[in-house]
Amino acid sequence: MSLRPGIDFPGVGAGLVILRDDGRVLLCRRLKAPEAGYWNIVGGKVDKMEPSADAARREAEEETGLLIGKVEFLCTTEQILPEDAQHWISMIYVTRDFSGEPRLTEPDKLSDLGWFDPADPPLPLSVFSIRAFEHLSKI
Repeated sequence: MSLRPGIDFPGVGAGLVILRDDGRVLLCRRLKAPEAGYWNIVGGKVDKMEPSADAARREAEEETGLLIGKVEFLCTTEQILPEDAQHWISMIYVTRDFSGEPRLTEPDKLSDLGWFDPADPPLPLSVFSIRAFEHLSKI
């Protein structure tokens, strides 16, 4: 049996806050644990030997079909979810450098995509997104 990140030991993740020029943020609704049904910034697991900024870019491109350019570090978050028996530590990045129109490219993982005001996001909102928006309001 192989060990599973986030379940058998703390997992390392990367997320990306994608900002439009009007300040709206791209969010997706998760279908799977942790936080199934919650709105979240795009992101996922960092692969072995993959820099976290590259993982954030890769996950965003995989989940949305966007082409992501330069990303900048925003914050680190920790998510301990006893109800999902998961523990994740993630580096969160931010970008305004993207091209294309977002689309659902992983319908088995995500049910919705949309642009939202970070001051008035849809609920429920994931822990990662809450922490990211707290830091976003400071820049």
